[in-house]
Amino acid sequence: MVIVSACLAGVKCKYNGKSNFNSEAEKLVKSGKAVPVCPEQMGGCPTPRLKAEILNGTGADVLDGKCIVVKENGENATQEFIKGAEEVLKIALLTGAKRAVLKSGSPSCGCGSIYDGSFSGNKIKGNGVTSELLIRNGIEVVSEERLNI
Repeated sequence: MVIVSACLAGVKCKYNGKSNFNSEAEKLVKSGKAVPVCPEQMGGCPTPRLKAEILNGTGADVLDGKCIVVKENGENATQEFIKGAEEVLKIALLTGAKRAVLKSGSPSCGCGSIYDGSFSGNKIKGNGVTSELLIRNGIEVVSEERLNI
């Protein structure tokens, strides 16, 4: 079983109410090989919602209590992002998932690079909160850019 960002499978759960549709992700879900998840929704964030980014760090830093996730308006969204990551991990463990294909850049799902917290479009190396939690629990995480590998 594979965990996949729901937005990649066509679910309109992205912050702006749209999806990041990827036909390969949709095929995985339709074939029963993948389970779609949206950590942000599972953590209690509405759709649509304000953009959020990790301020002064990465998902690892959020999990370690060294920084926070903030919305565009400055509100702290850390607890929602941690709760969503924990819920995704529960699903991964329940389904026996060994791999996750998650949306690049996201403060939840980003794998390898995320936005830098300035809301300016700049990226830094690092993982989102959910990606980092899955990795820490032995689940391979890749971005949708590596979906066919």
